[in-house]
Amino acid sequence: MRKNFLALGIGCLLMTGTAPALQASENSTPVNIHTAAEAKELIGRWDLTVDVNGKPVPSWLEVKLSGFKTLVGYFVAMSGSARPVAEVKFDNGKFRFEIPPQWESGSQNMIIEGELTTTGMQGSMTDCDGKKYSWKGVKAPYLKRTAAPVWGKPVSLFNGKDLKGWKASGENQWVVKNGILTSPKAGSNLITEQKFNDFKLHVEFKYGKGGNSGVYLRGRYETQIEDSKKDAHPNSVLFGGIYGFLTANEMVTLGPDQWQTYDITLVGRMVTVVANGKTIISNQEIPGITGGALDSNEGEPGPIYLQGDHQPIEFRKIVITPAK
Repeated sequence: MRKNFLALGIGCLLMTGTAPALQASENSTPVNIHTAAEAKELIGRWDLTVDVNGKPVPSWLEVKLSGFKTLVGYFVAMSGSARPVAEVKFDNGKFRFEIPPQWESGSQNMIIEGELTTTGMQGSMTDCDGKKYSWKGVKAPYLKRTAAPVWGKPVSLFNGKDLKGWKASGENQWVVKNGILTSPKAGSNLITEQKFNDFKLHVEFKYGKGGNSGVYLRGRYETQIEDSKKDAHPNSVLFGGIYGFLTANEMVTLGPDQWQTYDITLVGRMVTVVANGKTIISNQEIPGITGGALDSNEGEPGPIYLQGDHQPIEFRKIVITPAK
C-alpha cells in the first residue's frame, strides 16, 4: 500500500505544472515533463557544506513527499537542532524554503534557495541577520552494514594523567586533576586525534546544576548531556537524546553532581544508548548530522569529541572498542 501511495504522489509531482502544456504545442510538453520530473530527485537526505567567509561549515537537509504533491522536510542549519520545514517550494528545477530563528541572532526567517546539479545540489543561504552564503550538497550515504561488526580490543582514550591523544578546537581550557578530565568553564571542545568508524563507547561523566555538554560520535552526532529534570517528558534535546533527532524512552538521569555513564554503540547510522545501565535508545537510525558537527562528510570515519563550549563538565573514564 505504501508503494502505491508513493507512486501516486510522485505521479502528482510529475503532473504539477503540466496543465499549461496540454494547452500549448506538443513540442513544449517534453520540456515540462522533464522539469517536473526533477522534483522527485530532490527527495532524500543531503549532506551540505556552507562557505562562511572561506570556512566550510556543515549543514543537512531531508526532503520528503507529504501526501500526493507537497514537499516537506527537516533541516539542520549551521547551529541548533534539526528543524521541520513546513513546505519546500519547487519550480523549474529550483527549490526554496524558510525556517524561523532558533538560537540565531536576528529576527528574520532563514531562507534557503537551491537547485539540482549533475553532482548533487547547490544554492544560497540567507541567515537571520540577512547575511548570504553559498553552499553545495551531495546525497547522504546510507551507511548500511552487510555484516555484524567484529569488535577489537578496548582502548582508553583518556589516560587519567594528561591530554595526550586529544586536541582543543581553539584556546584550551581543559585540565586534568586527580585523574579527572574537566572543562572548568565554557570554552573549546576537545577532540580525539584518532578517528573511528563503528565502535562501542563507554563514558563516565558528571555535571553541575544547570550543566550542559555532549559527546559527539564521529564528530557529527551529539549524545546530549544535560541537567534535565527527572520527571521531564523525554525529548531529543534532553538527557540521553541524539540531539534534535532521537528521544530517550525514559529519563534516567541521576541529576547534578553525580557520576553517570553512557554506553553507546554506533554501527553505520544505527545507534544504541545505554544510560546508567538502562537502554534508552535501542538500535535506532540517526538521520543526519546534529548541530555542532565538525563536518558533513558522513561516509568518513570521525573523532570522538567532548563539548566544552557550554557549562563545566567532568569525565573520568572514556573507553572505545572499535570494530575491526
